[in-house]
Amino acid sequence: MKTKVLLYTRFERFWHWFQAFLIIFLLVTGFEVHGTVKIFGYGAACYWHNLAGLTLLILTVFAIFWHLTTGEWKHYQPCSDKLKEIGAYYCVGIMRGESHPFHKSQERKLNPLQALSYFVLKIVLLPLQLVSGLLYYLYNDWLSWGLTMRLDGVAMLHTVMAFVMLLFLLVHVYLTTTGGTLISYMMSMITGWEELDEEG
Repeated sequence: MKTKVLLYTRFERFWHWFQAFLIIFLLVTGFEVHGTVKIFGYGAACYWHNLAGLTLLILTVFAIFWHLTTGEWKHYQPCSDKLKEIGAYYCVGIMRGESHPFHKSQERKLNPLQALSYFVLKIVLLPLQLVSGLLYYLYNDWLSWGLTMRLDGVAMLHTVMAFVMLLFLLVHVYLTTTGGTLISYMMSMITGWEELDEEG
């Protein structure tokens, strides 16, 4: 039996969609800076890319503050409970129509694989992307700070992280289609409400 539960707060939904917009916009403008696409023009793409990057940094600081002060950070705590079973489900079980080995609840919104993925995204990947972007942007100040790194190394790290973020985005969007209906997970991130198993 299912029950409808408010699983995602207004701030979580705002943060999710604004962050998604910023990451997609940063990917598009970043690829334009690299000459892969032509939409805004190089100068405008640089300007908008830098502005969006700073906006993402500010949003991230607010999100960290919100997660810490509300206790919502607990959903991102990685754990190994059923990790192997969930990995097997996503690799094979989902194609066989098997049921998901994890059931969401208000106490645990993310399955262990999601929690681990988001933890790595928020603690490793996003900071690497933001720091490399800031270093790239502030390249002319390196000498005054005593930094002796090579610009091409920072640029390569920033570009590799962009492709990792793109891969994460594609996998994330695909997995949103694996709910009860093609758009049920997406709708829960729009409305905040999700149907959960009563025992979950």
